[in-house]
Formats: sequence, C-alpha cells, structure tokens
Amino acid sequence: MSLLLKLSRLIDALTNLIGKLAMWMILATTLISAGNAIIRKLFGTSSNAWLEIQWYLFAAVFMLGSGYAFLRNAHVRIDFISSRFSARTRNWIDVGGILVFVFPLCYLLISLGMPLFLNAWNSGEMSSNAGGLLRWPVYALIPLGFLLLFVQSISELIKRFAFLTGNGPDPLAHDGPSDEELLAQQLLEEEALRLKGAN
Repeated sequence: MSLLLKLSRLIDALTNLIGKLAMWMILATTLISAGNAIIRKLFGTSSNAWLEIQWYLFAAVFMLGSGYAFLRNAHVRIDFISSRFSARTRNWIDVGGILVFVFPLCYLLISLGMPLFLNAWNSGEMSSNAGGLLRWPVYALIPLGFLLLFVQSISELIKRFAFLTGNGPDPLAHDGPSDEELLAQQLLEEEALRLKGAN
C-alpha cells in the first residue's frame, strides 16, 4: 500500500501543478478579454484570433481543472445527504462512483475525443472565422483533460482504499467548516442582527 500511496502523492503533485497553471489561465483569459473590449471600444476594431484565444484558454481551464477540482473535493457533491453517513460509507460511495461513473466516462470521452483531435491535426483544420486559429489545440484538450481526470481518479481511489484498510486518513474529512457552512452561518448571523435591529 505504501507504494500506491507514493504514486498517489506523485499524481496529486502533478494535478496540483496543473491546477495552479489553470488558475493563471483564468488571469490570462481575463486580461485578454479586457484588452479586447478596450481596443474594440477605443479603436472600433477586434481580432478573431484574440477572441478565440479567450475561448481556448477558458476551455483549457475547464478541461485541465477537473482533476484539480477532484483533488480538492471541490466537485459537486450532495453534502446534506452524504454528511449523514459514516466516513466509511462515504468513502465506499466514492469508490463506487469512481468505478461505475468516472472511469467509464473518462474512457468514453478519451476514445471519442482522440479521433476528433487526430482528424483536426492531420487535416490542419482552421477556424472558419477570418484570422482564426488552428482547431487541434482545443480539440486536444478533450482527451487530455479526461486523461488527467482519469489519473487523478486513480489517486483518489488509492486514498479511499488506504482509509478503508486503515492505512491512511479520511480523504473526505473536513479540516473545518465548508464554504457553504460558513456562508450559512454568516447569513444566520446577519438575519439575527436584522431581526434584533427591527425590534
């Protein structure tokens, strides 16, 4: 199990690095978008290439960031139901979800995305917009993104089995209140202050 946990830590480090890169892509997308808007307003001109770069970067953030979201447990989860289960039950549900849903989904989208990417690569497919970009880089994000999600899912599976066999901490444990719990607490306090002020 220790060898698998080392592999998991290596995968997590790679995913963390890619996640940080995706965060910088958000900044780049924002700056390019603002620059395009300013140039369009000031000079009445725009560039299809720069608009498409925005779209490509946004697609890259979404596709490359899915593994990072899984690593950080930031994906959609029905916490108000799962919080009623024991830690072991929550981890078993995750194991089932990874095996039954995530792995097949990744396989399907990698196998469907690769031919799309290869076709665009071989044909040199270009955007239909004047001054547009090559299409293969954005098509490559589909198999690459799902490959990264697949690899991170392997790491998550290792961590859940480590916990279930008593060889690691609970990967689903919260160190403190979640963002949702903090927001709910803040809203309750504000409502209490509003009611107190009204009386």
